[in-house]
Amino acid sequence: MEDRPDIVAVMVGVAVETPYSYRVPPGMVVTRGSIVAVPLGPRLTLGVVWGAPKDMVAHNRLRDIALAYDIPPLSEELLKLVDWVSRYTLATPGMVLRAVLRSTEALDPPRPVIAYRRTGHEPEKLTPARLRVLDTLLDDMAWPKAALVGATGVSPSVIEGLERAGAVERLEMPPPPVVLPPDPDGAIATLSAEQQRALDEITALDPQQFGVALLDGVTGGGKTEVFFEAVADTLRAGRQALILLPEIALTNTFIARFTRRFGTRPAEWHSDMTPAQRAKVWRGVLDGSVRAVVGARSALFLPFRELGMLVLDEEHDGAYKQSDGVNYHARDMAVVRAHLSNARVILSSATPSVETRNNANAGRYAHVLLTSRFAEAAMPNVTAIDMRVDGPEKGQWIAPQLAREVFAALDRGEQALLFLNRRGYAPLTLCKSCGHQYQCPDCSAWMVEHRFRGVLMCHHCGHEVRTPKVCGQCGDTESLTAVGPGIERVAEEAAARFPDARRVILSSDMGSNAQLRERFAEIERGEFDLIIGTQLVSKGHHFEKLSVVGVLDADLGLAHGDPRAAEKTFQILTQVAGRAGRASKTGKAFLQTYHPDHPVMRAMVTGDREAFYAHELMAREAGGLPPFGRLAALIVSANEHEVAMGFAKKLLSAAPMADGVRLFGPADAPVAMVRGRHRVRLLAQSGKDFDLSGYVRFWLGSAEKVTGNLRVQVDIDPMSFM
Repeated sequence: MEDRPDIVAVMVGVAVETPYSYRVPPGMVVTRGSIVAVPLGPRLTLGVVWGAPKDMVAHNRLRDIALAYDIPPLSEELLKLVDWVSRYTLATPGMVLRAVLRSTEALDPPRPVIAYRRTGHEPEKLTPARLRVLDTLLDDMAWPKAALVGATGVSPSVIEGLERAGAVERLEMPPPPVVLPPDPDGAIATLSAEQQRALDEITALDPQQFGVALLDGVTGGGKTEVFFEAVADTLRAGRQALILLPEIALTNTFIARFTRRFGTRPAEWHSDMTPAQRAKVWRGVLDGSVRAVVGARSALFLPFRELGMLVLDEEHDGAYKQSDGVNYHARDMAVVRAHLSNARVILSSATPSVETRNNANAGRYAHVLLTSRFAEAAMPNVTAIDMRVDGPEKGQWIAPQLAREVFAALDRGEQALLFLNRRGYAPLTLCKSCGHQYQCPDCSAWMVEHRFRGVLMCHHCGHEVRTPKVCGQCGDTESLTAVGPGIERVAEEAAARFPDARRVILSSDMGSNAQLRERFAEIERGEFDLIIGTQLVSKGHHFEKLSVVGVLDADLGLAHGDPRAAEKTFQILTQVAGRAGRASKTGKAFLQTYHPDHPVMRAMVTGDREAFYAHELMAREAGGLPPFGRLAALIVSANEHEVAMGFAKKLLSAAPMADGVRLFGPADAPVAMVRGRHRVRLLAQSGKDFDLSGYVRFWLGSAEKVTGNLRVQVDIDPMSFM
């Protein structure tokens, strides 16, 4: 760039593979990382100066950079992260950059706050409203206009009249910080001996160097207190911290705990924030005034300049996988970003992912264990209810043994939880007369009945219709029946079985995030006796009165042919069972299963999670599956099935020969149609050390290009096979 400072390469935030060359107009100074606006077609587009152009281009063929924003350039490590994510996931660098450049609002200078201060001049006319304003300003402080209106109850016109009369003067003040800096020496936690040992192991990692620790602790073991103290250690070292959570609904309780520890709220980053709030946080992270952020996976792309620690709470959670647009896993990208930033990473979980556990076993990550619950609380006793011999009567879903335990808990004044990981009332509606099944017209999926709302809904595309009264196929008026249970159907049975219990239903489709947070707070205060919920209740919550957990259809996750099915089922069962007995009460968990001898169920009942991990790692290694092998999924989609399948076959025939790569398909994806588009899947499998991303890139580059309505979506390291 020193040789040709008047021409630079700019990466724009659109789906492009390479940066474009632009002229730097006279008087403008830009460097690598500078954020600019450039003309692209008929409009201006945000971009980042990437460096010197690779090719010589005549000046008269170039357009000028329109605007260089007056903010610090993006850090070198963030630019390298964009490149790395792009190469690994096969997303275009421009699309990855869009995750960094959130909006132009964040790039504009912050607006000053209009404030007023008393001048000492008395106005000729002194009304009671004016007097209230002047009395409030007797402290000789400058009051922001909104605060002055709120304190005095006057209208803004009263203040403006005093300004015209010369009694007050208008000032422009810098806006307050989005959050105050957290105090690392605030309410320091009193740790148990085991927690202190865990903290010592984590802080033994150099705060100025890259290192990863798996904080592997039982549910209720006090992992949060440990990593809060590790965050405090990072703040003392003068570096920024990022804590990622898998669910927005978890943030309220978590932020309250953060505030108690550090004396102030952290900055937040998630989809519930307004654009103005996000702009303030983005800019505060960039200028360094924001020292700690709690957020969702997209916070990984915030423009930190002094990032010293990343914490992933519930690191195993599937919500860390981005499955549209840029297909990345926040856990893996967090490790990459930490490596580029010389930062530490804490992966915290009671049920670590098999990949993370294997890295700890191999010594690549420090393995930090918490084996007992905090304050000597006992782990719950887990019992498998064999539904083949002890199941409920036909038309019911709660086994008699579980019902008795729920009754007993309610009689003791304790809380009980009934868990089913299926939304709605019933997963299928069919006609008993003609056998017609209600299926989404745009997806290969059944329509799920949501009886509370009176609709049938597709959980893949959101299509919904009013629940029919007569069969749309044969016209029978008495033949439609619900098949199988959803969470609403369990709630209906619970209302009949436990009529005196104060009940609450928790599901992601029942209210806004704010409403769900309020329900969780009410449960914590003991305002409900019986909780009926989906996976929303399985993590991150501490209900002191909850002593009995019942899992209905504990086998649900094992039925989809997913190579990760056993791992996912073990994780969610462990998490939901761990809600029981987290205080002084002894907890009990009951798993309703048709497969009590399955390795997952045996591990749950015996409490031998080591046996589960050993079995799962052995099975993965035998199959060449992650973490001992690599996978890449290619989903070909089109409006017509023949077009999608035909192109997938051409794609397969164009695959380059390479030792160590196996190709499977093409075959219809398990969910063969979504939103009217037919989906055909190809799968590539390779050894662990094979550059599968590079192979797929070369493969697609040499294959026939997509045309018309064809699309090819690439997912490196897929977490779901749907």
